[in-house]
Amino acid sequence: MGLFKKKKNEGSIETAHKEAETAKKEVPALNAEPVKTAEPDKSAEPAKKVKQAQKAKYREYDAISDRRRAEGRQTVRRTIAAVFFAFLFLTPTVLTFTNSFMTASEISANYGSIFAQNTSGGKVFVSEVVNLKFIPDMVTFSQYATVLFKSPEYLMKFWNSVIYVVPIVVFQLFVASLASFGFARYRGKVKQLIFFLYIVLMLMPYQVTLVPNYMVTSELGIVGTRWAIWLPGIFSPFAVYMLTKYMRRIPYSLYEAAAIDGAGEWQIFTQICMPICRGGLASIAILIFIDYWNMVEQPLILLDNEEMYPLSVFLSRINAGEISLAFAVAVIYMVLPMLFFLYGEEYLVEGILYQGGIKE
Repeated sequence: MGLFKKKKNEGSIETAHKEAETAKKEVPALNAEPVKTAEPDKSAEPAKKVKQAQKAKYREYDAISDRRRAEGRQTVRRTIAAVFFAFLFLTPTVLTFTNSFMTASEISANYGSIFAQNTSGGKVFVSEVVNLKFIPDMVTFSQYATVLFKSPEYLMKFWNSVIYVVPIVVFQLFVASLASFGFARYRGKVKQLIFFLYIVLMLMPYQVTLVPNYMVTSELGIVGTRWAIWLPGIFSPFAVYMLTKYMRRIPYSLYEAAAIDGAGEWQIFTQICMPICRGGLASIAILIFIDYWNMVEQPLILLDNEEMYPLSVFLSRINAGEISLAFAVAVIYMVLPMLFFLYGEEYLVEGILYQGGIKE
């Protein structure tokens, strides 16, 4: 029995030794060196970042170059379109100016078929191609000499145009500035109704109001006089409407500050409102001048003496016997409005921008 127990103890000891050796094999020793793993190369990361930054810059440069090329193409298209339309609009003016230096025979040979008439006085159908010449065969000033010195009636018609238009522009601005100051400075239902009637009258074409104007001037006994042209033009609603919209953009605090300082209504009007509205007055003056400089219906209806007709009526009634002078007269007729427009172009643009609410 004792021997059996001794063998059993020896067997358990051997088993324990085997298990310990197995555990040593499975679990590494504490003093053993750790296994080294492969670490990423940190020196390669800055190079990758540099390459990525370079690629991003290249993409940005490509995008900028593409955008510039697109903008360049768009600019070229706009320039071509602007040149094309400028050519279309300037061609009649250039043609009129260059043809004013042609001789009468050359004008008749080139444009005589346009103004030809039949035996009954009617127009003849133009069956041939009209020869538009920009450069005359022989440069001459005979048209200008005839218009300015040999035929003073054309020059008198030019001064008739000046006599009609200048008073209309001056007094229409004077009346419109007073009326517009009242509409802009004071508000009320009656004033709104009157201003609405101004808008309605302004939207009506002149041909609609021509007969009432003739009836009124006939009752006043001024038909056939210059007053028949002046009065309807002076009291036109166009300038009142435009100047009222301009003045309403003036801050009301300016009026109140001037009133606190002791300024009266006339001082507010002359020293505050008018200086601010200088650009609007100039732009409206240019528009009024161009409108009445080209009037044709008013003189034909309201005047009965051809010697009082403006030059615009002559240009609209050119016949076959006067085509040799038509170009020179047209050039002389264009000089004054062109100078007026070029001188006041900045004021015109400023007034239009202010009317559109762009200027602060």
